[in-house]
Amino acid sequence: MLGCLKNPVVVTVEINMNLVALTVIGLISRLWGLSYPRAVVFDEVYYGQFVSLYMKRIFFVDDSGPPFGHMLLALGGYLGGFDGNFLWNRIGAEYSMNVPVWSLRLLPALAGALCVPLAYQILVELQFSHCAALGAALLILLENSLITQSRFMLLESILIFFILLAVLSYLKFYNLQRDSFFSGSWWFWLLLTGVACSCAVGVKYMGLFTYMLLLTIAGVHFWHMIGDRNLSNVSLMCHFLARGLALVIIPVAVYLSFFYVHLTFLYRSGPHDQIMTSAFQASLEGGLARITQGQPLEVAYGSQITLRNVLGKPVQCWLHSHTNTYPIRYENGRGSSHQQQVTCYPFKDVNNWWIVKDPGTQQLVVSNPPRPVRHGHIVQLVHGITTRYLNTHDVAAPLSPHSQEVSCYIDYNISMPAQNLWRVEIVNRESDTDVWKTILSEVRFVHVNTSAVLKASGFFGASLPEWGYRQLEVVGEKLSKGFHQSMVWNVEEHRYGKSQEQKEREVELHSPTQMDISKNLSFMAKFTELQWKILTLKNEDTEHKYSSSALDWITMDTNIAYWLHPTSGAQIHLLGNVVTWASASVAALVYTCLSLWYLIRRRRKIYDIPEDAWQLWVAAGGICVGGWAVNYLPFFLMEKTLFLYHYLPALTFQILLIPIVLQHLGNHLCSSLLLKSMFSALVVAWFSSVYLVHRTFSPVTYGEPSLSVTELKDLRWKDSWNILIQKQ
Repeated sequence: MLGCLKNPVVVTVEINMNLVALTVIGLISRLWGLSYPRAVVFDEVYYGQFVSLYMKRIFFVDDSGPPFGHMLLALGGYLGGFDGNFLWNRIGAEYSMNVPVWSLRLLPALAGALCVPLAYQILVELQFSHCAALGAALLILLENSLITQSRFMLLESILIFFILLAVLSYLKFYNLQRDSFFSGSWWFWLLLTGVACSCAVGVKYMGLFTYMLLLTIAGVHFWHMIGDRNLSNVSLMCHFLARGLALVIIPVAVYLSFFYVHLTFLYRSGPHDQIMTSAFQASLEGGLARITQGQPLEVAYGSQITLRNVLGKPVQCWLHSHTNTYPIRYENGRGSSHQQQVTCYPFKDVNNWWIVKDPGTQQLVVSNPPRPVRHGHIVQLVHGITTRYLNTHDVAAPLSPHSQEVSCYIDYNISMPAQNLWRVEIVNRESDTDVWKTILSEVRFVHVNTSAVLKASGFFGASLPEWGYRQLEVVGEKLSKGFHQSMVWNVEEHRYGKSQEQKEREVELHSPTQMDISKNLSFMAKFTELQWKILTLKNEDTEHKYSSSALDWITMDTNIAYWLHPTSGAQIHLLGNVVTWASASVAALVYTCLSLWYLIRRRRKIYDIPEDAWQLWVAAGGICVGGWAVNYLPFFLMEKTLFLYHYLPALTFQILLIPIVLQHLGNHLCSSLLLKSMFSALVVAWFSSVYLVHRTFSPVTYGEPSLSVTELKDLRWKDSWNILIQKQ
């Protein structure tokens, strides 16, 4: 038992000094002078708003992507003690003393710094030499655009970090599976692949492209495993399930967890609530929740309600009426019914209240016990203030002549009888006996006489003219024209009416609701709604001074001015290393041409390189060329404002390809010692030029030192670059 104590316990640690040195230099390059400039830099004005909302626990929706990246930026603010009090309204605005600039920029800078050792390890795992791996890491280290993007409160460096981490994790997993199936390290790298992919998607949806690439590569590798007769059916099934768990199920679970944390932290009402449904708004503290908390759940005959249109775009609006009537004749000469106007009004107002009436009685109060309204029931909707009935008939609507006019009926004692019966249809019902519920039920009103559906059509055209106070048009739309969300309504505010007399009822309608039942959405219901809003909500794209096309990126015909000092002329630009960008494009072209040449020759049974070198070449292309393609080509299909920084993930993969092509050329195309020596000298000269260009553009990468007008003009290597020259 004590024999083991006779010898000392020895722990052997292998330290890759290349990796340590690259990590340290990467940290220095990204963290040096991180608080400079102490002013809002370009898109910090955009992301900073969300950080402030996180600090104040106020709900928001960002249509640019999921919340994980914003949470990481907010974590930096939390670690620095940021209270969220800063007005993010202008690029170049000086930060107040309560803003922890260094802390807010820390996580993007760390992510950018760690991309340097990740690049080194990826090439090592691809079975290339340490010299090639070192070259890839140094190219990432000296790439000016990656430095600039990682030194501010922006998301691209975090996205690239998780993309590279996912690629590295999968390569380590793949290399391990040759020797040790289902070992601890095998599971670790496989699971980390899935988690890193989920994090990449959680930062920006661009990460989805790399995730799909890795899933495709994993599928190809598993397809090859199926052909291995040494593996039993049980073993293959275990491999399949392990990959399904790690690369599909766990990433989905991690992605959901981002939204769970997001919705848990942001529980307060804010300026973005209005695009969400009434049920979602009511689940937040403050705002609509203060109004709707404790309302009756079931709508009954005699209920007083406001009806909000579910579509909510471009603005939310409520069914509304007022004493004014439609003009006898419109400007185009068409006539109207001259009945009381019904509109959709984008503000809360006492004229938004309606009473649900049973057509069989004259009672406008809720009975005891209440009689709930169910799917399929026939109701009349009485305008609370004017007591006129919601009506539609075969008269053309003012702005939509192919649809029916909707009005509140006035009896002019002419041959135009009231047509005010509506059938309640609950769109999201679970059964045909469902009760109409406050906030939760989405309903449409089908006119009994004409089968027209009550619809807010003003979302699709101009507002009503001055006679309609520029409010949105409401029409009766034939069911034959198809279903649309603008036909769906939900009860937002609700009370049980108690006053039969009109004067008392008007007082009741002006008073706030105070009832007994609260409603909460499940997490999955809130997630589904928020995810749908993120995917479908699009801000109006406008041309930006620094926007560009995807074709401009390859040759870097564009730049972005991130910051300009108001007096000294010091400035920061998103500009890449010209030599690196040109070399990356050439490397991709050389790889493509060589691959086609090899394929044609192999088809003729001519093998120019050994089989193991060919497999290495193909695997490297699958990662690097594939990574470039999936992160670049989709932008040609996107209808959005594009900027140069969108190219950085694709560029990163292209940079990794440069040393791969160089090593391949040196090993297989330089046959003689003289050629190898000349090639090595050219590579050294080329790399020296990369470093010189990096140093030349460092002043506009870091923002210091400030340059003279002449020096700034000298940096304008392309006429399309917008280098800012201040007038003397």
